[in-house]
Amino acid sequence: MNKPKLDHIGIAVEDLEASIEVYRNLGFEVESVDDVPGFGVKVAFLPMESGSVELVQPVADDSAMAKFLEKKGEGIHHLCFEVYDIRAELKRLEAAGVQLVDKVPRHGVHGTLVAFLHPKSTGGVLIELAQKG
Repeated sequence: MNKPKLDHIGIAVEDLEASIEVYRNLGFEVESVDDVPGFGVKVAFLPMESGSVELVQPVADDSAMAKFLEKKGEGIHHLCFEVYDIRAELKRLEAAGVQLVDKVPRHGVHGTLVAFLHPKSTGGVLIELAQKG
């Protein structure tokens, strides 16, 4: 069995540009800034040696990210792991009793398919699965 591969760590932010500057001061460079209308967010990816930091700012007041920020404030939002076959992985996890937020993958940025696992099934951590396009 292959070891899980961290794709990125999602960080909820109020102000994307200000947060980018904080990470630039830590030595990060911005790989891309993208609008993700299907999720009501704007994201910036900052690569690390292994994986990336994804800064996520809501652009829609009714988005899940806006609700998260209102309830919990800025900080770590999710961990994302890369999978080879997201549909097969979702079926396997559901059969194992993992509660899925997304039973069907959605389109993410950079041609990925993504799906989230409910924190109630993952020790309180929101986990995203991503299949590269």
